[in-house]
Amino acid sequence: MSIQVLPRRAKGSVALRFLVAGFLMFPMATFAGTDDMVAVVVDQAKVIKLPEKVSTIVVGNPLIADVTLQPGGMVVVTGKGYGSTNMIAMDRSGAVLANRSIQVEGPMDKMVTVYRGLERESYSCTPVCERRVTLGDGRAYFDATLGQTNILNAQASAAGAKP
Repeated sequence: MSIQVLPRRAKGSVALRFLVAGFLMFPMATFAGTDDMVAVVVDQAKVIKLPEKVSTIVVGNPLIADVTLQPGGMVVVTGKGYGSTNMIAMDRSGAVLANRSIQVEGPMDKMVTVYRGLERESYSCTPVCERRVTLGDGRAYFDATLGQTNILNAQASAAGAKP
């Protein structure tokens, strides 16, 4: 059995090469999956491109996100509830063309949250603060705001339907 002893300088050179190789591979490892993640804000939509041969899309939890296939492989992802789910895109034969994670988060900008004891109220401040129905708001606030919104929408629809 022979033992090869490398000079001190050669040992450092080998270690440096491994270190550089590790740093070059690290960004690839961390960013390799970013194309597989679709991040969308609740109550907002995002358009993404999938292969043109997609004919069927399956969503893991449709309460979190809604996905609508458009011609040419364009897909509209709409955030419906907080959390994460996935989307599987298949062709006509059932072959999986894409499997993406969908992360739905709350809005971060121009939102004000008011706590009255344990009850939460959300306001959208763009630039004037107005009530906003958001998952997690107190029941009385949520129901009152949603009720007013429904009445306003019904009146607007009725006014638009009259000749």
